[in-house]
Amino acid sequence: MAIESFVKPDKVYTVSEVTRLVKTELENAFPMLWVEGEISNFHRHHSGHLYFTLKDEMSQLRTVMFRSDAKRVPFELKDGLQVVARGRINVYEPRGEYQLAVELLEPKGKGALQLAFEQLKEKLKTEGLFDPARKKKLPLLPKKVGVVTSPRGAAIVDIIRTLERRFARLHILLYPVKVQGKGAAEEIVEGIDYLGQLPGIDVMIVGRGGGSIEDLWAFNEEKVARAIFRCPIPVISAVGHEIDFTIADFVADIRASTPSVAAEIVIKEEESLRERIENLEKRLVHNQKYYLQEQRHEVLSLTQHRAFQNMKITLLNLAQKVDELDMRAWNAIRNRQQKISEDKFRTELLEEKIRSALKEMLQQFQARWETLSAQLHNLSPLNILKKGYALCWKDGGQYLVRRIEEVEKEKEMTVSFFKGEFTCLVKDVDKTKRIESRSNNSSEK
Repeated sequence: MAIESFVKPDKVYTVSEVTRLVKTELENAFPMLWVEGEISNFHRHHSGHLYFTLKDEMSQLRTVMFRSDAKRVPFELKDGLQVVARGRINVYEPRGEYQLAVELLEPKGKGALQLAFEQLKEKLKTEGLFDPARKKKLPLLPKKVGVVTSPRGAAIVDIIRTLERRFARLHILLYPVKVQGKGAAEEIVEGIDYLGQLPGIDVMIVGRGGGSIEDLWAFNEEKVARAIFRCPIPVISAVGHEIDFTIADFVADIRASTPSVAAEIVIKEEESLRERIENLEKRLVHNQKYYLQEQRHEVLSLTQHRAFQNMKITLLNLAQKVDELDMRAWNAIRNRQQKISEDKFRTELLEEKIRSALKEMLQQFQARWETLSAQLHNLSPLNILKKGYALCWKDGGQYLVRRIEEVEKEKEMTVSFFKGEFTCLVKDVDKTKRIESRSNNSSEK
């Protein structure tokens, strides 16, 4: 029905009535449509609603996107961005203006997730979260590895298999999380923060198996990136994709293409150290062998010299001794190689013994401390006063009287008991009387 069909020419309408007629006609005529344009005058209200204008070369269209719909936009809106919007035309009656109420918004020519990825990457790069100078080095010989991933995914299986295949004796601590879908990013952040503050964790692996960009999106969330950046221990990003990168890869201290590669990186330094030890052992064996050969050659040369013919037997004995030393050296080297493989176990056992000894020593110190405290308490002047003794003070209680020579006749004295005190005037001073005579008199009475 056209608007003129129900407008009465002879009737005088109020502004509100006209606006309401226009609102009804427009909203019925445009229930839902797609609009393409460039964003300008963008404003995010503190309520969460978005206000902006869509424009082209000829016209402009006021646009609003309410908070419930705006929360689903994964990328940042800004002036100059070309977008395609789906929404309804409505009329804002207080100003009599028509506008587009947008429900869905996507960038033109590029996927929303890809644009959001590029925007966040540029933002974090500007803040310095990708700076190589801020990245932490992996420990040389890690003992405990924290893993933030799904307990039922392929990532944890690959990590465990890799470590078992390489005979790595590591303690793995898994923090189970969702790795995709609603709430995944929040759980990953909780896992990183928890393991990062847990004592004894040497390095952390954060990741999952491969998937589409939508499946991997939790590792492109800003909150996950910032959790990795503030983690006090080294973090290896291990999202299972060979070519594409996630934001977590850029922020992490090391990026691994797959979870199994991350496990190999963790034990790589230990294997490198083992190779260095083996190379040093080979060099030692070679040098020792060369030295012994030189010594044998020198001894044999001496045995052929005319001046030492009479010492031939002695020299031959020495040559035999050199051979024996050679065999002993070889045996020692083999035993040393065996000992190196056992050193780690012995070291751990020694550490446990030291801890037990220290614990026992601390317990002894505690018992000794309690005994001394009790003895000190028994010797305390206050404890003695509790038994009925008193202290005498002179000069208004400033000086403690320790000898009868310090007492003066006709002077005030203060007598303190454990509880309470009194002041008295000295009537007489007898410097010869002893406490024994008073005790004897008391006994006779």
